[in-house]
Amino acid sequence: MILTTTLPGAGAAVAPKPKPQAELKKLTQQAASLNKRYRGQIQDLEEVRVRAKKANDRAGGLKRELARAEREVTEIAQTTYMGGSLDAVQLIGAADVSSVLGPAAMVSHLSSERARKLQRVQELIADSKKARQQADQKIEDLKKEIEALKRKRRSIERLLAKYGFQTPSGGDGLTPRMVSIRNAILAEFPMPYGYGCLRPGDPGEHGSGRACDFMMSRGTMPGQVDSERGDALAQWCIQNGPRLGIMYIIWKQRYYDVRTGAGWRPMSDRGGITANHWDHVHVSVF
Repeated sequence: MILTTTLPGAGAAVAPKPKPQAELKKLTQQAASLNKRYRGQIQDLEEVRVRAKKANDRAGGLKRELARAEREVTEIAQTTYMGGSLDAVQLIGAADVSSVLGPAAMVSHLSSERARKLQRVQELIADSKKARQQADQKIEDLKKEIEALKRKRRSIERLLAKYGFQTPSGGDGLTPRMVSIRNAILAEFPMPYGYGCLRPGDPGEHGSGRACDFMMSRGTMPGQVDSERGDALAQWCIQNGPRLGIMYIIWKQRYYDVRTGAGWRPMSDRGGITANHWDHVHVSVF
């Protein structure tokens, strides 16, 4: 008679782990819901979301590149097999191409070009695995950030209630609060490069009349005087924000979000001087 042992919980169904792309899409939807509830884009949350998306895109790109490289290696193996290489037979029959890439005998029978492609596959296997792990961690960070902001719901809602809700009024399409803050800034700081506020169709505060960009250059890195003026403006916004109702500031690839109370935080690369807010100070209001 054969005795069998059943481990505790062995028969329990294990829920499949969500695919990274689907998980990121779900979390992005939750982030959008939080932004709407908290009356504007939450910069901490947006930063983590951007990093998660970049990491996931990179992992996906490397996975596709690895698949292409493995197809090339298979073609090499088939060609070499036709020429009578016994090592190539091993490669064709392998379920995992990476399992037979190591032997020096295999590489020694291939041309330098073929050897280079095999080496590239080895590198891609390592890079792809590392990128997937990093992407999974970024997605987990986004999940934690969403949960942390949900726990802050009461304090954030009290902050929103303090400043109240305003809609645009007047011909400039800005809220009274944004008009008041814009005028206070213009009275305090010269603007030789101008400023811009309403941006019809923008999904963020520019589209709702609750943000202005105060230019410190004309699309280039500002010089010392202009940079210092931007620093002074950003500090003025931090000091006067609680009184006036400033929600967040972005300047020099950093952001300061009043709702999270985290101070200045670095922003990942968005791809250019303007996108990274080196040439203007962005001010959003409640």
